[in-house]
Amino acid sequence: MSVNVKPLADRVLVEPAAAEEKTAGGIIIPDTAKEKPQKGIIVAVGKGKPDEPMTVKEGDTVLYGKFAGTEINIEGKDYLIMRESDLFAIV
Repeated sequence: MSVNVKPLADRVLVEPAAAEEKTAGGIIIPDTAKEKPQKGIIVAVGKGKPDEPMTVKEGDTVLYGKFAGTEINIEGKDYLIMRESDLFAIV
């Protein structure tokens, strides 16, 4: 998956995972009640800062805070752009 966006410095571009459509019991969740995903895939990575190299790479699945990043739309798809420090873990 490739996008024509190159994050600057220590920023990453994340494609959020799809929100859960059903509960474990099979109940369908309406759009208004869906939780924001906190997991996604890195699609682009900045070069990092001179004294702090990047530790994530494209294709990594990561966990991040519920309200982390800035939502942007590129070619009709929603992404989040955030600092690497906003990421919690690589899974």
